[in-house]
Amino acid sequence: MLASLAMTTSVAADDYPDRPIDLVVGFGTGGSADRMARAMSTYIAEELGVPVRVTNRPGAGTQVSANYILSRPDDGYTVFASTFAPYLSNTILTGGAQYDIEDFSFVNFQWFDLDLIAANKDSGYEDLPSLLEAIRDNPGQIRGSVVQGSAGHLMVRMLLDEAGIPQENLNLVTYNSGGEARSAVAGGQVHFTSISAQGSEGIREFLTPLAIVSDERIDQWDVPTINEALAPMDMEVTVLQGSMRGFAVTAETERQYPARFETLSEAIQNALARKEVQEHLEAGDIGGVWVGPERSNELMRTNYEVFEAYADLLN
Repeated sequence: MLASLAMTTSVAADDYPDRPIDLVVGFGTGGSADRMARAMSTYIAEELGVPVRVTNRPGAGTQVSANYILSRPDDGYTVFASTFAPYLSNTILTGGAQYDIEDFSFVNFQWFDLDLIAANKDSGYEDLPSLLEAIRDNPGQIRGSVVQGSAGHLMVRMLLDEAGIPQENLNLVTYNSGGEARSAVAGGQVHFTSISAQGSEGIREFLTPLAIVSDERIDQWDVPTINEALAPMDMEVTVLQGSMRGFAVTAETERQYPARFETLSEAIQNALARKEVQEHLEAGDIGGVWVGPERSNELMRTNYEVFEAYADLLN
């Protein structure tokens, strides 16, 4: 009986996958996580030999999609594609989510991004101190866009806190996707945004970049680091890790079907190793590194601990 059961399990693992994979994006269409998922879906499908269907389940800073993933069978046929850090952490720390980081097993974080603070080009703000002074002197008049629970959201809250500016002075509009937040600043509905830098390349012509949230300057955006930008105000802030995007399944999936988890991991790793995939990702300004499950899970736990220390600013 035991031998028969073991053989059945083994055959099931070897046959995986034998039907389409559902790739569930934690945000709406057009944002960075959505672009990554759709860019990778064709190549993952080629590696696995079955179709990969992309659907979007936005809402509550990825809590809607996370709950959906956890409600599905733990069989490897439902894969989570999202910007996991910091959103998944914040749904737990500030969103009242009933799950834990340990309920997910992260296959790979392939796209790491820094945050950019940028003003609409017609807003008149040319540097970060002038923007902060305007928020201080004109309560309720300055509007900003962020993705709810993002590193950019927390960064804005930390800036106001450190500068001694009441949080209510800023009219901060929160969105469920980067695409929506970028559209708001590009279209002039808000004065500035704090959002992932790499995904903002497409709206560069509408922006005046003010600072990159990093300890070092980067080539892509010719702007001072956050603390260089704040130096005239004689203040500094903690530099937050930006977004980490990739793929995950439920932790129970890995426990019940380790061979399927390995098959899925190898498919993503093999896809990322292909030259044409890297060229496709680069053309879309989408990250494409392989760090693997062990490192991804380690990074996620570290990110959770950092955001836990500042969670009160997002409540």
